[in-house]
Amino acid sequence: MSGAHRAVTLPPARGDRRPLWRALAIAAVAFALASLADKAVFDAVHDPKVYERDWGRLLRIMGFQGTWLALALALGLHDAGARPPLARPRRRAWLLFLAPGLAGLAAEVLKVVFRRERPALHDGLYGFRDWSDRTWSGGGLALPSSHAAVAFGGAAMLAILFPRTRWVGWTLAAGCALTRLMARAHFASDVVMGAFLGWLAAWWLARRSEERVGRATGEGEG
Repeated sequence: MSGAHRAVTLPPARGDRRPLWRALAIAAVAFALASLADKAVFDAVHDPKVYERDWGRLLRIMGFQGTWLALALALGLHDAGARPPLARPRRRAWLLFLAPGLAGLAAEVLKVVFRRERPALHDGLYGFRDWSDRTWSGGGLALPSSHAAVAFGGAAMLAILFPRTRWVGWTLAAGCALTRLMARAHFASDVVMGAFLGWLAAWWLARRSEERVGRATGEGEG
């Protein structure tokens, strides 16, 4: 049983919030810098045919929840047949599915709250939708990027579960965010906030999962 628990690498369940505060500080600085550069990035980074290319489509679907559903399903099938059996064979699969889903949901809610429209609608300048206009619709809104949130949520959880694979996930997630800039669907600050939401969702879910395992097994007491 203890070996099965060790098979899933997760952050400490209790006490240590330093990764969260570091991430918050980094995200705040990155968002501020990206906001200052939003117009320049909009003007300089542009490829209207990015999604007509195979690599562009590949990177974009990293921000599609269905991609992570497929990967989670594959992981769940693998873990269900593991030898020796894992204590919780579906645990990693659920985490890999839920992290991008939670991040994407948070991004969609925040879009409605912030109401900043896509950069192409205002030639790279900020524009905000009035609350009386499609109050509860996120269509045409940009802050934060839900594609970036989903991609980084999946990549962050992949890095937690399988640390040796982290650069594969991070590279694909960063590529997804880049294509959103190239398509002029988002400002740089949109994808920065989306990336942070993705990391935060994965960190929080992993922490909660480890706490539950600790309570179920009696670990972490004393």
